[in-house]
Amino acid sequence: MLLFGHRFIASKAFYHITDIDSIQKTPPSSLLYIQWSEKNLDVIEHIALNDIVFALRVKEIKEIIYASSLDAHYIVVDPELAKSAQNIANNYLFDAKILVKIEEEEEIEEMALLGVDGVIFANAIIKVNS
Repeated sequence: MLLFGHRFIASKAFYHITDIDSIQKTPPSSLLYIQWSEKNLDVIEHIALNDIVFALRVKEIKEIIYASSLDAHYIVVDPELAKSAQNIANNYLFDAKILVKIEEEEEIEEMALLGVDGVIFANAIIKVNS
């Protein structure tokens, strides 16, 4: 299981961007994090075309499918969507890993029992201002 932002397990940070210009304000080889929205398609396509590793935050099942088709490396979902997201990823053999955004360490066990690829705590996401 992947753990991002756990208090005693070292991991890379994700840089939350909102536009193409904000990519320039991230360190080289950063993991980018972007919220799914049709308004962000230009940013998502730019990231994918430039082979940049990124996570796409989604809220619905159809958005999980979009994220995989847009070549997201990580698909970030809420706990309520964890089981369905992981089942879809397994069924369709996604290359992307499913990450569940959690707040408490106690949620790790529940996510492990559901078989999700990993979890991400809020402190693993750094907001980049454009």
